[in-house]
Amino acid sequence: MMASARTVNAIEWRDDTLWLLDQRALPLEELWISHPDTEAVVNSIRDMVVRGAPAIGITAAYGVVIAARNRLEQSGDNWMRALSEDFEALAQSRPTAVNLFWALGQMQKILSKLNQEEDPVVQLLREAKRIHEADLAANHTMGNLGASLIAHYKMPAPGVITHCNTGSLATGGYGTALGVIRSAWQQKLIERVFADETRPWWQGSRLTAWELMQDGIPVTLTADSVAATLMQQGRVSWVIVGADRIAANGDVANKIGTYNLAVLAKHHGVRFMVVAPTSTFDLSISSGVDIPIEERDGHEVLEVKGVRMAPENAQAYNPVFDVTPAQLIDAIVTEKGVMEKPSADSVASLMADRQLH
Repeated sequence: MMASARTVNAIEWRDDTLWLLDQRALPLEELWISHPDTEAVVNSIRDMVVRGAPAIGITAAYGVVIAARNRLEQSGDNWMRALSEDFEALAQSRPTAVNLFWALGQMQKILSKLNQEEDPVVQLLREAKRIHEADLAANHTMGNLGASLIAHYKMPAPGVITHCNTGSLATGGYGTALGVIRSAWQQKLIERVFADETRPWWQGSRLTAWELMQDGIPVTLTADSVAATLMQQGRVSWVIVGADRIAANGDVANKIGTYNLAVLAKHHGVRFMVVAPTSTFDLSISSGVDIPIEERDGHEVLEVKGVRMAPENAQAYNPVFDVTPAQLIDAIVTEKGVMEKPSADSVASLMADRQLH
């Protein structure tokens, strides 16, 4: 029986504490973890309690609030100097998702212009909440823009493929790519979502399928290797994914396996959409070649929940992300607008407009 729709939240600030829904435990258990200090926040980002570029950024912003509160209690007048260590620890927690560094930069701006008449923790918390709320608003905007793009191109097949998890669990709420899918479903533009299981952390099977079932959206789980067959059978019209960092020329770093989908989509005439807020763009990086790609422990490939699935002494290569060249992308949807056939010029124009606002 399909679960009834309900709002999914993964990040909550309540009782002056940051609470995160442990995404490692889903869908078997909904476990919330509190975070009393910077170390706890860093561990949750690094160990995948929270994941998804926007959600990591929001979490880091709240992490600064916690750090400032603790430093004020422990270090007195030297609290801001001590706080620099917490910024560094948070920055080192995950290397690829640029939203992390963007959010830390926003919090640093607040520190540089503190109102001496008001508690600095209050000021930092206000900014963290603003970042959280702005992400949610951006998701709804992107959802509508992406759905309009789908409507414009008249889907010949009623299905879409998505990869990893880009919904409420990965953001401040609603989602990036999954936000577009939610909006398109509400507008009766799509009939079914094919969710890649997304090895080695199974974000598609554990998280995306779970989220879509909460909304009552028909979802079919597939192994990552099934995508080509679905396209060959003519069952999908779009691949819709998120992003962890977008270079100045429109190249996109996203969960490993995204590049595979883009190549397959180009061959089969399936359209390819990336959905991400402008905070995901990194204009300091000219192309995807220079995006730092995180590599995690090979045991994530060799084992499943601690059970060895490969021969002893087998080696594993475990890059977390890959880079999709801009020329394989039909559109990048942001809260500031849609870029079709993204390029260095269109990215520069979009980001110039963002700065004006």
